[in-house]
Amino acid sequence: MSRDAAPASWLRRWTGDPILVGMGLGLSLFGVAMIYSAGILNVPSPVTEGAWRRQLIWLAVALAAFSAVWKVRPQWIEWAAFPIYALSVILLAATLVIGTGAGTAEGVGRWIVVGPLRFQPAEFAKLAAVLGLARLLSSRETPPQALRDLLAPAALMGLPLALVVLQPDLGTALAFVGILFAALYWAGTPPFLLFLLASPGIALILAFSTVVWSAYFVGLALLLYAFRYRLYLVESVAVLLANLSAGIIANPLWSSLAMYQRNRLLVFLDPSTDPRGAGWNLIQSKVAIGSGGLTGKGFTQGTQKRLDFLPEQHTDFIFSVIGEELGFIGATLVVAAFAFLLWRVVRLAERTADPFAGLVLFGIFGTWLVHVFINIGMTVGLVPITGIPLPFVSYGGTFLVTCWAFIALAVRLSREA
Repeated sequence: MSRDAAPASWLRRWTGDPILVGMGLGLSLFGVAMIYSAGILNVPSPVTEGAWRRQLIWLAVALAAFSAVWKVRPQWIEWAAFPIYALSVILLAATLVIGTGAGTAEGVGRWIVVGPLRFQPAEFAKLAAVLGLARLLSSRETPPQALRDLLAPAALMGLPLALVVLQPDLGTALAFVGILFAALYWAGTPPFLLFLLASPGIALILAFSTVVWSAYFVGLALLLYAFRYRLYLVESVAVLLANLSAGIIANPLWSSLAMYQRNRLLVFLDPSTDPRGAGWNLIQSKVAIGSGGLTGKGFTQGTQKRLDFLPEQHTDFIFSVIGEELGFIGATLVVAAFAFLLWRVVRLAERTADPFAGLVLFGIFGTWLVHVFINIGMTVGLVPITGIPLPFVSYGGTFLVTCWAFIALAVRLSREA
C-alpha cells in the first residue's frame, strides 16, 4: 500500500465518505465564523453576543451524534424507520400543547423545553419523515404508476406537515414538500403524476387572480382529457375537484393567516408598501448584499450588520452578512459549496443499488435543496420571507445536529449498499 493510500483508507474507515464529511465540517466551521461576525455590533446585543461559542458547543454535540449514528447497522436503521416516524409525530403533537415560542416569530410555538434542554421537534421530524417515506416506498415492488399509488406517501408526509403548519411554521413545512417530491421522483414516479400531485398547490398560488386561475383550470382540464387513457376517471375527477377546492379556499385561507404571515407575502410583492414594518427585513437584506460589491467590506466590517439593521442576522439572514462582508465572490463560493454538497449526495444515491438507501439519500437531497433555495432566495427577494435556516451555517443547535445526523445516514447507508 502506498503512503497516500493509507491516510485515505483511514479517513474512509472513520468517516465513510471523506468528501461529504469534509464539506459538512467546512461549512459548519464557516458558519461559526460568520455567526461570530454577526455578533460584532457597534452596540452589543445579548442575542448575538457569544452565539458563536454556543454554536461551537452544538457542533461538538452534532459530531458526537454523527459518530453515534455512523455506527448503527443499516438493517437497524431500516427497521426503526416507522417507530422513529411515530415518535416524531408524537413530539410534533406535543409541541402544539406544551411548545414555547421563545426566540421565534410572533405566535410561533416551535420548541419543547425540558429543564436546561430546548429542542425543536420539527427538525427531528424531517429526519424521521425521510426514513419513514423511504421505508414505505422501498417496500413497493414497482414504481408508482397511478395517482392512487401516491395516496399513502402523501398521507405519511401530510401528517407531520399539517402539525408543523399548525404551529404555525410555514417555512419548515416546505421542507416536507421537498422530501416528498424528491423521494417520489427517485422512486420512479412519472413526472406527469408529480405535476398532478402538485397541481392543487399551484392552483392555490394562482388563485390571487381569477383570470389566471381560470385559464390554468381550463388548461388542466384539457391536459387531463389528453391523457385520459393513463388515468382512471375517478382520478381525473379528483384532481379537478382538488384544484377547484384550492381556488375556493384561497381567500378564507388568506384570512386565517396570522398578520405577520400576510405581511411577509405582501412585502414580497412590494417591500415599499411597509418599508419600516414588514418590508424592513427584505429591504435591509438587499441593501446589505448589494453594498458588498464584488469583494465585500471585509470580515466583521459590514456596516448594515454592525448597525444592527439586519434582522436575525445570525440565523435566517446569515447569507446577508456573507454577501455584505465577502461580496459577490464570497457569496458565489458559498453557493458553489452547497451545489457541490448536493451533487455529492446525488452521486452517492446513484452508486447504491439498495432502494431504501437511495431513497434516504434523495430525501436528504430534497431537504437541503429546499433549505438552501428558500433561505438564499428570501434574502434577495426571490421568495417570500419564511424564516428557514441555511444548513450548517445558520445558528441553531437542533438543526445543526439534524444536518450531521443526515450526513451520518448518507455515508453509512451508501457505504453498506
